[in-house]
Amino acid sequence: MNLDEVIKNTIIQNQAPIGFDEFMQLALYYPKLGYYRSGAEKFGQRGDFVTAPETSDLFGFCLARQCAQVLKKTDDLLEFGAGSGVLAAQILFELGRLDCLPRHYYILELSAELRHRQQQTIAKALPELLPRVVWLDQLPQAFNGVVIANEVLDAMPAKRIIQQDNAFYELGGGMRQASFDWQVKEVLNQQTTPNCPPLMGEGYTTELNPQAMAWVNSLYGALDSALVLLIDYGMQRSEYFHPQRVEGTLRCYYQHQASDNPFVNIGKQDITTSVNFSDIADQATDSGFKIAGYATQALFLIALGIDEYLLDEVDADKRISLAQQIKQLVLPSAMGESFKVLALSKKTEVKLIGFKEQELSYKL
Repeated sequence: MNLDEVIKNTIIQNQAPIGFDEFMQLALYYPKLGYYRSGAEKFGQRGDFVTAPETSDLFGFCLARQCAQVLKKTDDLLEFGAGSGVLAAQILFELGRLDCLPRHYYILELSAELRHRQQQTIAKALPELLPRVVWLDQLPQAFNGVVIANEVLDAMPAKRIIQQDNAFYELGGGMRQASFDWQVKEVLNQQTTPNCPPLMGEGYTTELNPQAMAWVNSLYGALDSALVLLIDYGMQRSEYFHPQRVEGTLRCYYQHQASDNPFVNIGKQDITTSVNFSDIADQATDSGFKIAGYATQALFLIALGIDEYLLDEVDADKRISLAQQIKQLVLPSAMGESFKVLALSKKTEVKLIGFKEQELSYKL
């Protein structure tokens, strides 16, 4: 059975359209067939999209500097959804240079195929540090240290809603003439739906992500003392629910081509929604976290000295290459402003160096 048939059968059994969050869950995470559970190449030039760690080692090196500020020898590091394993290798390498290696580097990864790829990446780059790396399939208990989630929140299944007749309705995935398409489900009660935006205009479409809220809450419960770094593309509420953002933030990526159609290339394309960092911050504080910083990726990396790596490079050709990589990470037209960094803390009181150039928490 292929993934299209799995989803069709789910809709038939439901006798109604399924919520988009359920469709997205099946398309991305269905065992062996979902996008993140299959063996296809996903990251880098041969995949469907390029992440910051795939762009440059300097991204991981700068993150390591921020981790080093709060890591103690008895602390651990936990990365969610480590992709190809490149970021883990970068962070471990730089923490080794800084003489600040964590006791364990945990990776919470549900995909067996990606676990294997991560093991290969780290074994090739840092074979001596592989024994420190431990793979998990659930949150640890009473964790102490640093938690990193790079491009994790955007892949959490989201609900999609549309305004019709002065009310918001949930959009679902249904069937029409044997093809998938958008169908309107039940009306939302705006009073009881958390984080629902105000009415914007007929046809206004956007996303809500209760799964991301639940994840933040469960994360707080698993931590004893920790710094959490959330890096993703997104924005604060005023931009997320902007009246001109009439079609929401849903994006699909297939072989480096972007579209807004989740009903094609099912299981072969990535499906994402941008992160509403205001919602994440509100949930975090409700759960008990303190907001430790919020900034664009560009100024976060600049504060951590990304330019110093360029200045320290003596080889002229390598300097040119590093300069191009830095541009991809920090220029507004590339990743610099569309990606944000939100830091959360629990029982960790440190003025983080990554936010010395910019601190935008007041905008959340």
